[in-house]
Amino acid sequence: MSAVPPPSVPTGFEQAFRPRSVAVIGASDDASRISGRALHYLLRSGYGGAIYPVNNKRDTVQGVRAYPSLDAVPDVPDIALIGLPSHLLKQAVTDCVAKGVAAAVVYAAGFAETGEAGQALQDELAELARAGGLRLFGPNCLGLLHAESGFVGTFSSAFDAEVPTGGKVAVVSQSGAYGGHLAYLCRNRGIGVGYWVSTGNEAGTDVAECVHWLALQDDVSVILAYAEGVRDAGRLRTALTVAHERRKPVIFMKVGSSSTGAAAAASHTASMVGSDDVYDALFRQYGVHRARTTQEQVDLAYVCSRGVLPAGRRLGVVSVSGGFGVQLCDAAERHGLDVAGLPEEARARLREINPMGSDDNPCDTTAGWLNDMSLITDTYRLMYAEGDYDAVVGSFTMLPDSPTYGEAIKEAIGKGTAAYLDRPTVLCMEARPEVVRSYEAAGFLVYDDSERAVAALAGAARLREGFERPLPAECPASSVPRLDLPDGPLSEATARNLLAPAGVAFPFSRVTGSPREAAEAAREAGFPVVMKIVSPDVPHKTEIGGVLLGVADADAAAAAYTTLVERVRAARPDARVEGVSVAATAPDGPHLIVGTRSDPVFGPVVMVGTGGVQAELFHDVAVRVGAVDHAEALRMLAEIRGHALLTGFRGAPVADSGAVADLLVTVSALAVAHADRIDSLELNPVVVRADGLGALALDALVVTHGTGR
Repeated sequence: MSAVPPPSVPTGFEQAFRPRSVAVIGASDDASRISGRALHYLLRSGYGGAIYPVNNKRDTVQGVRAYPSLDAVPDVPDIALIGLPSHLLKQAVTDCVAKGVAAAVVYAAGFAETGEAGQALQDELAELARAGGLRLFGPNCLGLLHAESGFVGTFSSAFDAEVPTGGKVAVVSQSGAYGGHLAYLCRNRGIGVGYWVSTGNEAGTDVAECVHWLALQDDVSVILAYAEGVRDAGRLRTALTVAHERRKPVIFMKVGSSSTGAAAAASHTASMVGSDDVYDALFRQYGVHRARTTQEQVDLAYVCSRGVLPAGRRLGVVSVSGGFGVQLCDAAERHGLDVAGLPEEARARLREINPMGSDDNPCDTTAGWLNDMSLITDTYRLMYAEGDYDAVVGSFTMLPDSPTYGEAIKEAIGKGTAAYLDRPTVLCMEARPEVVRSYEAAGFLVYDDSERAVAALAGAARLREGFERPLPAECPASSVPRLDLPDGPLSEATARNLLAPAGVAFPFSRVTGSPREAAEAAREAGFPVVMKIVSPDVPHKTEIGGVLLGVADADAAAAAYTTLVERVRAARPDARVEGVSVAATAPDGPHLIVGTRSDPVFGPVVMVGTGGVQAELFHDVAVRVGAVDHAEALRMLAEIRGHALLTGFRGAPVADSGAVADLLVTVSALAVAHADRIDSLELNPVVVRADGLGALALDALVVTHGTGR
């Protein structure tokens, strides 16, 4: 039932990133022009493969023999870099296919981003490439590079000052300008970029395919990604699956949002779960870190590029000033790290080591250690050995920049952490660039701001947790019952009748067609009862007074029937009325909302949150893409702020979270199995009874595709 296709390796990437030969079509002799930049970079970077400039007006281009056409090139290039205007590109792509070129980069703009005519031309290029087996990058992109081989197939100015020489970081970006900016920031931070690619309009290659292939490369340890939109959800989920399985951190900057669709008017779920929530859910499921700022993306890449992620959230803090230690502790609390105290034996040992300093975590060493650097060595060794911290962050202000103390501090910390290189040691300090680089070379992570340092460690811990957590198991399609969904809007009664056999529990309820039937049903249910209008045209009954609670006896039930029918006739005279439902009053317990909706890109998504009429008001929801298993459903419940209501809040009984998890599994599986019919499915409220007693859906709403509520 999974929407994720099997992870077959994308083709053409090997030739694109590690080409043995390159054709530069439309190569200019002017290295400052876009059509001359890639050739200039190839020559400057020391690319060892064959270079074939194609220019029908010159014998040489930038000192390299040129050829009048691609057909005249005496080799079959692995990749072609096409620097021609848009009106010449159809022929250029056709020539690449005819020549047997494996991959091509189209730099030119003027395609889908310009309107219908540009879209038509882009579609034509894409079809030519697809039919000819040509891996196409672009159009409207800045190209790609592989630092180790010296292949720099881009015109981006990000590499003007220095061409990357290698590293474990890969950058993939729809926006060439943003990707170039990331590469520039990485270089300034001392982060080695080994692969870089811009996908542009993605006529032939998208971000997902790049992430997939890069995750398979042994010389990639972290992937930085940027996207404004995703068209193929299956490819992205496959890519993130591969990255998860290969334990390759993906740090994703996803920008932009889109409409939640017309169903928002009918369903709380649809209006509460926007496209941005879906991306959050997807990234959470696959252990991807979603960066909200560029600085955050670079800061976390800096940690991940070292290949050592904290095994947990326990954080040790060492400072030369109590104020800086407090600042680090505050940041740790904001970002979910645990500044746990030391055992009493370790505290006693700290008092022996440094009587003038503090004896716990955070540890304020004061300035006395400047007279005896072994105090710092022993402090770090004790924090790791006896505090068992997953990382230690130290605040040393500007002291490492001191010609008097800088080298001695570095050596002292190094001795104290030498046995714990499997954990990140972070230093917050201000120093000249060359001093910072020397500390980094000694194995430390260096930040000039405590908030950013702690945020990056927290992000790294979450990435590690994501790798340790298995991806949700998909429910076999054979285990999901098929629903006989009628055409058009469904009333609550119809929705109940469909969902109950599939495993959704409801309290006793009967649809009645007269005051007399309502009175009889009320006697059978047991007083007091709840009575509701039943109409496929009234999804939110409370808005027209279509629900009456606490109906106390048979006479009141008969009168309530008449009242409800009159109310719906007055408020919605066009509504089809199937009758009035009479239901047993629900038992006590917290109220949740459980629902699904169909996202235009990712298909069915499932949500759970604080329920009842406050559902949209509080927007307290957890979301996932596709079907979830029991373990993932429990994680969803733990994410909502209302989770405390399930765990015995203020003396209330512990609620049956397992039953809610089972309900999420059932509902999500039904939504995926019926993705072609169900637009949204909502149970609101769901009352959660005491542990072991289950959960009951008090109302049900199913909206099918094309209903047009």
